[in-house]
Amino acid sequence: MNIVSAEFVKGIRGTDSVAYDGVPQIAFVGRSNVGKSSLVAAITNRKNLVKVSNMPGKTREINFFRINGKSYLVDLPGYGYAKVNPIEKDKLKKLLNWYLTDSGVLPKMVVLVLDVKVGITLFDEQMIEVLRLKQHPFIIVANKIDKLSQKELSAQLKEIREAALGAEVVPVSSTRKTGIKALSAMLFA
Repeated sequence: MNIVSAEFVKGIRGTDSVAYDGVPQIAFVGRSNVGKSSLVAAITNRKNLVKVSNMPGKTREINFFRINGKSYLVDLPGYGYAKVNPIEKDKLKKLLNWYLTDSGVLPKMVVLVLDVKVGITLFDEQMIEVLRLKQHPFIIVANKIDKLSQKELSAQLKEIREAALGAEVVPVSSTRKTGIKALSAMLFA
């Protein structure tokens, strides 16, 4: 799909009409610092659309981006490690859990983003359990493939696929835009 328009709609921290307006949602979830925001920027081909940071835990709201006026890309706060105080960390965890388990929102697709070098962590395994329990359709994106040699990448992808228990795994590099076209085709099909 050719993205002709992408705009930030709003960031929410709980119940808000934007989450329930009937527009299909594609939600991006993953540990802090795996490149969720960079991936949204790469998919939309708009560097300034999303605030990208090297500091883990920068996304502290559920951010909605309208794509071609027809769907939302939803950038969720990261889980696991984040450079925020414990109270804020707990709020982010509750916000993430609310969106995926209690809000009643049914995303068209959830994109679980991993750092390919790290693979599937315990936090990711727990997220996969939640996604399966709530019957959210999801794919796993192994991001940052440009950071590994071909041999290392092949080994890591094999491990990730085994741990993913049948979930589709898509290798990408949001910085070099490798695999972004194929990922976009899957998300907007």
